[in-house]
Amino acid sequence: MRKDVRILLVGEHKWICFAKVGKTSLIMSLVSEEFPQVVPYRAVKITIPADVTPERVPTHIVDYSEVEQTDEQLSSEISKANVICIVYNKKSIEKVTSHWIPLINDNTDKDSRVPVILVGNKSDLVEHSCMETILPVMNQYTEIETCVECSAKNLKNISELFYYAQNAVLHPTGPLYCPEEKRVKRFLFLHTLFIQRGRHETTWTVLRRFGYDDDLELHQDYLFSLTLKIPPDCTTELNHNAYLFLQSVFDKHDKDRDCALSPEELKDLFDVFPYMPWGPDVNNTVCTNDKGWITYQGYLSQWTLTTYLDVQRCLEYLGYLGYSIISEQESQAAAITVTRDKKIDLQKKQTQRSVFRCNVFGDSGSGKSGILQAFLGRNLTRQNIISEEHMSYYDISTAYVYGQEKYLLLHEVFPDFDVLSDADQACDIVCLAYDASNPHSFEYCARVFKQYFMDTKTPCMMIAAKSDLQETKQLYALTPLEFCRKHKMPPPQAFTCNTADEPCKDIYTKLTTMAMHPHARLRCMCTCNRCTFCHLQNFINSELVQTVKAKLYTAILSRHVTQADLKSSTFWLRVSVGATVFAVLGFAMYRVLLKQR
Repeated sequence: MRKDVRILLVGEHKWICFAKVGKTSLIMSLVSEEFPQVVPYRAVKITIPADVTPERVPTHIVDYSEVEQTDEQLSSEISKANVICIVYNKKSIEKVTSHWIPLINDNTDKDSRVPVILVGNKSDLVEHSCMETILPVMNQYTEIETCVECSAKNLKNISELFYYAQNAVLHPTGPLYCPEEKRVKRFLFLHTLFIQRGRHETTWTVLRRFGYDDDLELHQDYLFSLTLKIPPDCTTELNHNAYLFLQSVFDKHDKDRDCALSPEELKDLFDVFPYMPWGPDVNNTVCTNDKGWITYQGYLSQWTLTTYLDVQRCLEYLGYLGYSIISEQESQAAAITVTRDKKIDLQKKQTQRSVFRCNVFGDSGSGKSGILQAFLGRNLTRQNIISEEHMSYYDISTAYVYGQEKYLLLHEVFPDFDVLSDADQACDIVCLAYDASNPHSFEYCARVFKQYFMDTKTPCMMIAAKSDLQETKQLYALTPLEFCRKHKMPPPQAFTCNTADEPCKDIYTKLTTMAMHPHARLRCMCTCNRCTFCHLQNFINSELVQTVKAKLYTAILSRHVTQADLKSSTFWLRVSVGATVFAVLGFAMYRVLLKQR
């Protein structure tokens, strides 16, 4: 093992009129554990002592600045580096392939390429992950070890970035694996020699370390040794390291580099399994490309869904893929995060969750299936070709709320009003869908809401599906809008999947937003459910304010206001002052009430 590690950070210092990529900020955030307010052109060389690194090896971090250094100095730093981090942002991705990788290759020995880490900084400023753009680049250049999206400002993945850089040097991929041929180097040859020379114990030690028994089957203790206990109102999610591992598995089997898994590639990926874990319904559960192949986003979504619904099955799957061995973890459970109780989220008025469940209710023919499939980008034409046999009652994809990528899991609940299980009611948000063209459709939604959700803290949204058809008056005591007003819900959201292109996804962002912020929900008439205007509007319309207004109006009328008073500027000055005082007092009362809530 090396005695030390030298990490070099490079990246665009000037990009037309856009901000710098943030190399220096990353280094300073790592050292000070806070975002620097003043950032120099270049950070001085940092040495991290061996006793604070996971591998117990001193690590030197070197910054490069084109403002202070010459091209010759850059070439010298590249030749001395053990690993190079190319830092980019959304505006400078193109420079990774057009400038930096060719420059690095020109200044390094072609027989011993220096590993490269791609670093997507300033993730706090973008709404969407750039990973799908970066994956083809990673597939094209074998020297790229991995890609890490981070934020120096939010201290997101900073220590992980330098850990991966250190690991790329201390445990290099190059000597072990040939990416062009997708095969392991030397391993089989070495074990052939061990067996020929009677050193069977070496081969068996390796096999048993990977969980195989004497029949070369994965041992049950390895697959099912740990049973996670999930407290009520807690959920299970994959952590960052698990997603990185699954990303590497996808990359290994996406042989045609199209960011999707063909049926053959998917079969090859699951070749180490004793059975095919994903059935044909998976293609109607997650995003696919035009050929019906599971995309990179769909692949990660399916893993997220399995983790949420059946974490023990997910642990088994990770065991077949060798997660604990490859990632050097004690068990597959290291890939799982158990979220805290939802009651604590409500108390603290913030959530740490990344996956939110939305149960979709509606009578037969109300358009529930259309809402689910539209979330995957499928219009009515594409939905009509889905086989009823392979229909899925779950689907999952990503939604972006204030730049944060979250997973929204939709579950279509079977329309049996009298039999709603605890699982049917346990969710982060309820979607009540009715057919706007069917006069009998809304009644089912109203009954479900009043019987099961009216007295809960679960946010609800009413969806007027099939809005492309002529709207019909619903045969119910209240109109859908009046019903929503009465129960302090957002107004019904018009929705249709009968479009030429992909259906609009605004409602999924609204559903995710409401699920993320149930603590701030006042069930106002605005769809945002959070803004100060809505809170104030609720306060203005409250019975308290209406009573005060009525008493004030009565008091004014009780004065015998004469025609002269009305013409008097003094009279109107007093009225104006009174109105101002009332407004100030009203806002103060609103603030007090808001704190109490």
